[in-house]
Amino acid sequence: MEPGHWPSEHSDALRDYFLKGMSYAEIGRQINGRFGTAYTRNAVAGRAKRLGLATPARMTSPSIVPSLPSGACLIGPPRAAVPNLNLPPKSAMKPARVKLRCVGVQPRLVALGELGRDDCRYPYGGDKDGEGIAFCGHPRQPGSSYCTPHACLTRRSEAASARAAGPVVLRLISAA
Repeated sequence: MEPGHWPSEHSDALRDYFLKGMSYAEIGRQINGRFGTAYTRNAVAGRAKRLGLATPARMTSPSIVPSLPSGACLIGPPRAAVPNLNLPPKSAMKPARVKLRCVGVQPRLVALGELGRDDCRYPYGGDKDGEGIAFCGHPRQPGSSYCTPHACLTRRSEAASARAAGPVVLRLISAA
C-alpha cells in the first residue's frame, strides 16, 4: 500500500469509529489492530478531515470533574465542550467587498484573432470555466494597448505616477 492511500474499507472503518465518538488515537489503534496497518493519530486526523468529518468534542470523564464543597455554587452553567478547529478570526472569514472601477464604454467584444493592429486589447470574460475571452476592440490611443477609457482605468493614480522612477541611464564602467 503506497503512503497516503487509504483503501475504502479503512476509510469506512474510520467513519464508523468516528461516529461512535472515539478519539483519533483510539481509531488508529482499532484500525491498525483490525487491518494490520500502522496509521498514526495524525494520519487518522488528516484522513478524517479529508473525508469531511468534524473534529469530535473533547469529552471529560466524570471521574476527573472536580467536586464542589457543600454550599458552593457555580458562577454560571457549565459550558459545553467546543471543538478546537483552529479557525481564523471571524473578521478574516468574511471576504472584503471590492469596489470595482469601470468605464462608460460599450466594448465591441472582438475575438483575439480578429483584433486589428490598432484595436484596444482590454479583455472581457473568461471569469468562468470555459467562458471565452473577447476584447474591447475600440481604437487604441497612441503608445498604449488600450483605448483612452481603458488606459485611464489601468493606469496608476496621479500620486503614484509622480512617485514612479524616471528613465535610468546606465554607464559602462569596464569591459571584459
